[in-house]
Amino acid sequence: MKKASRTTGTAASMTTSTRMERDTMGELPVPSNAYYGVQTARAIENFPISSLRIPRAMIRAMGLIKRAAASVNHSLKLLDKKPADAIVRAATEVVEGRLDAEFPVDIFQTGSGTSTNMNTNEVISNRATELLGGARGSKLVHPNDHVNLGQSSNDVVPTAIHIAASETIQRQLIPALTQLHKALNGKAREFDKIVKIGRTHLQDATPVRLGQEFGGYARQIELGIARMKRAQAALSEVALGGTAVGTGLNCHPKFAGKVMAIISKETGCAFKEAVNHFEGQSAQDSLVEASGDLRTLAVSLMKIANDIRWLGSGPRCGLGEINLPETQPGSSIMPGKVNPVIAESVTMVCAQVIGNDVTITVGGQAANFELIVMLPVMAYNLLQSIELLATASTNFAVKCIDGIKANEERCKSLIEESLAMCTALAPVIGYEAAAKLAKDAYKSGKTVREVAREQNVLPEKRLTQLLDPWRMTQAGGPVGSAGGETTTRPAHRA
Repeated sequence: MKKASRTTGTAASMTTSTRMERDTMGELPVPSNAYYGVQTARAIENFPISSLRIPRAMIRAMGLIKRAAASVNHSLKLLDKKPADAIVRAATEVVEGRLDAEFPVDIFQTGSGTSTNMNTNEVISNRATELLGGARGSKLVHPNDHVNLGQSSNDVVPTAIHIAASETIQRQLIPALTQLHKALNGKAREFDKIVKIGRTHLQDATPVRLGQEFGGYARQIELGIARMKRAQAALSEVALGGTAVGTGLNCHPKFAGKVMAIISKETGCAFKEAVNHFEGQSAQDSLVEASGDLRTLAVSLMKIANDIRWLGSGPRCGLGEINLPETQPGSSIMPGKVNPVIAESVTMVCAQVIGNDVTITVGGQAANFELIVMLPVMAYNLLQSIELLATASTNFAVKCIDGIKANEERCKSLIEESLAMCTALAPVIGYEAAAKLAKDAYKSGKTVREVAREQNVLPEKRLTQLLDPWRMTQAGGPVGSAGGETTTRPAHRA
């Protein structure tokens, strides 16, 4: 059957036997050993769009909500103990990933994510029913009346997105960024005494220390970590409790607060009921904001990765100021070639995240009155961005940054050849005189130092002092107008 074949990796996909289930639209066959039910079967039939499915983090979040909801509803005397306990046990299996194969619904589905909510309700319903000795499909534990009690797809799905995103940031992305920050900081310290030429517009500029460059990269990641924490703060308000349109109809007033208190404790992330449920369900500016922070992080990572590719270019005909770890042969035709493959993989991840942000941004405005209608695709792209940035950051740290070695001799030679060395002379001899010196050096193929000596621009001691590369990497020096030291300039020129 078409429906069964879509249930990839499940026992249901390997059987031709079915059971008949009924919903408000009538009967439909469901694979006999599937935990999902008739509404999920309809979704499989309705949305044969892609191979993309709800991410594991989202499934876990749905399980967390249903488990906590059952406990709270029982405590509020809205749900009997037996079905409540069975739902808690079944939802725990969802949380732990034991029923992941029972979530076959395509990402490109109903915009509210109702198909995913009902998929969750049915899986938990049938498993809970089974735990109580009933048959799958019998609805001894009802997917709507029991599992979905006090809830709507319209408040559950956005809440699950917030939980999944915040928890993935907490568990995966921030630790990965912390590791990358540590690696970059370590290289900043290791390379602090290595002076190299700076570059602006890809042209020679005044010297910097290699450690200063890596310190700048480390600071970008440090700020990225702060942005991820701000993203978590934006995700902390959740829609649960608003039910269908934000009014909270059919939901106990204490339900959402109690559920989110449980989930906050279980995840280690702070969540609270939305201040305004109409905002919480009719808009998802918080997802757009979080995606924007992820996009900014992607931009930072792409800049760092591209800089490292440039710095390691060569090995003989490029910049060659650093040596990158050799991870794999770089060419199928050029023997011995080794490419910066780890850095390149990072840039591709960043491109994907930036593209995901566009989808999330479009999704954020896709609301008509009380409901966003692109929630599943927003969830998929947001969670993919978080996970990609986490794994890429870890891989970047371990397989690239940690193994970088400085090519100190190459750094020294390029500094001496740079025409930008004349910048240190400008406050003393004047901008125009320094520019002429640079042009003379360029035309002659000599260094700035050599031409300055030939032209007797300054006494040797003073020249050596001003053209000290290390001094140029520090603030201060001979600060003055472009006109230079007019009292001494004529004698120097003489």
